[in-house]
Amino acid sequence: MSDQIKFIVDNLNKEPFRKNYNLITFDSLEPMQLLQVLNDVLAEIDPKQVVDIREEMPEQTTKRMLSLLGILKYKPPGNATDMSTFRQGLVIGSKPVIYPVLHWLLQRTNELKKRAYLARFLIKLEVPSEFLQDETVADTNKQYEELMEAFKTLHKECEQLKTSGFSTAEIRRVETVQNHQRMLKIARQLRVEKEREEFLAQQKQEQKNQLFHAVQRLQRVQNQLKSMRHAAADAKPESLMKRLEEEIKFNSYMVTEKFPKELESKKKELHFLQQVVSEPAMGHSDLLELESKINEINTQINQLIEKKMMRNEPIEGKLSLYRQQASIISRKKEAKAEELQEAKEKLANLEREVSVKTNQTREFDGTEVLKGDEFKRYVSKLRSKSTVFKKKHQIIAEFKAEFGLLQRTEELLKQRHENIQHQLQTIEEKKGISGYSYTQEELERVSALKTEVDEMKGRTLDDMSEMVKKLNSLVSEKKSALAPVIKELRQLRQKCQELTQECDEKKSQYDSCAAGLESNRSKLEQEVRGLREECLQEESRYHYTNCMIKNLEIQLRRATDEMKAYVSSDQQEKRKAIRQQYTKNIAEQENLGKKLREKQKAVRESHGPNMKQAKMWRDFEQLMECKKQCFLKQQSQTPMGQVIQEGGEDRLVL
Repeated sequence: MSDQIKFIVDNLNKEPFRKNYNLITFDSLEPMQLLQVLNDVLAEIDPKQVVDIREEMPEQTTKRMLSLLGILKYKPPGNATDMSTFRQGLVIGSKPVIYPVLHWLLQRTNELKKRAYLARFLIKLEVPSEFLQDETVADTNKQYEELMEAFKTLHKECEQLKTSGFSTAEIRRVETVQNHQRMLKIARQLRVEKEREEFLAQQKQEQKNQLFHAVQRLQRVQNQLKSMRHAAADAKPESLMKRLEEEIKFNSYMVTEKFPKELESKKKELHFLQQVVSEPAMGHSDLLELESKINEINTQINQLIEKKMMRNEPIEGKLSLYRQQASIISRKKEAKAEELQEAKEKLANLEREVSVKTNQTREFDGTEVLKGDEFKRYVSKLRSKSTVFKKKHQIIAEFKAEFGLLQRTEELLKQRHENIQHQLQTIEEKKGISGYSYTQEELERVSALKTEVDEMKGRTLDDMSEMVKKLNSLVSEKKSALAPVIKELRQLRQKCQELTQECDEKKSQYDSCAAGLESNRSKLEQEVRGLREECLQEESRYHYTNCMIKNLEIQLRRATDEMKAYVSSDQQEKRKAIRQQYTKNIAEQENLGKKLREKQKAVRESHGPNMKQAKMWRDFEQLMECKKQCFLKQQSQTPMGQVIQEGGEDRLVL
């Protein structure tokens, strides 16, 4: 385990990583930092993996890393259960899972780079069979497979050309060719022109990128100019001054309070890290000494806290409450400042989107978008219409509801009347006076008509005075009946006011108590977080120490077994000793080296004649090829029937 960590640290300190770790700092990395180191190594193999894992969900990070490790053909140790453990360890940044992965990646970085490059072109996309029924999709898939096969062939040829090289004999053979100096000059010029073409193409691409960035910058400046003109056209001096004062307050808060605090914390963290880096590597004794110092300081802190609690100064308690409330307010202020900054950035993005949408609207429709006072008037007009519409709609809804209620009431009354009539008829039939109700109604109707006529004829002032007296008596009765109820209502109102006042007092007490509890809770959360981090560090240190002890025990056991085997008088045991095996291997390697030196000597002795013979054979082939070309050239230029004399022989060319 220690050799593995040492190998990882040595390779991470080299190019291109340059991490400047030692064994202690690397082992004390947090899980998130360890995952970032693994991601940096994967990004060196595949540039697409350049990601800040703090800005990515843990599930996405794990899925992306597992996908790349599968492409690189990394096999975790163990079976299916260990595979689930491997995934879980990769999610939480477990050291026993990440250390072997880093060791495996750093051992074969160049090989894995090549494999990752080829995986982008050679991993075939599986198309479902139902989509292949379409001719266009099938043709595209076939063309894709052909291009993949062509890429494989070209890559093999490229690798062969990289590995193959021209020998000195082949270069000497070129010197015998006619006009080889001129050919070499032309080849040199061709190479120079190709390099110049590549340089010009690179410059062209750079200029295109610069033009693209310049156009984007121009669009941003134009959008800012439009927004500033729009703000200047619509705003009044008072609103502009108010907005500027708010911006000045916000910027002064950011400059005088927020940024200095962040800068001071970063400086402290940097100073602490520089101290850690400047200190030499620490051993086990140094760690024990530091642990003892930490325990002493913790005991001193606990004693001071106990003394402070024993004093129990009331003024300090009040001040602590105000301090806690002030810290809560400052944290809320910082949070609001961050929210305001994010809102400003979001507003700028929305303004850019609005300008883009406005331009698109102009291009498509040709109409101008309303701005300023026109848009305000349009909005106010819409609002007035919407309010009128809402009122009318509400009145219609009330009428509909009332109409439905009246309809339902009418139906219920009719149904009740029918039921009563039916019951009355059944009772009359039982009593044997069927039709009595109808006769009674007729008599009542006739009597009612008669009374109405009598009232119309014989109504006098006395009747009216009696009616008034009756009404007055009824009113007095109602007043006397309502008097105790009104008295009770007054008492209840007074009690309601008292309860409301008490409720307000309790609410203010609750708010102050809640603020104190919130501050205490935040303080306890910070303490718990610190203790958890300390627990994790101690746990990692324990595991590291345990692994070192196990490695030392294994080495001690092997040394003891080797000593027993070497000292033993049994020849069979001596043969099992590692020293004897290494001695035997050394003797075998010496014999093999002796045979190879003899073979090398024989090869050196026969190398000169063999190379001379090979050169003669190549020259003979070149000479025969030259004669063949000359013969074919002369044959093509000689007219039919001409006799060619060559080498003292006459031949007739037909």
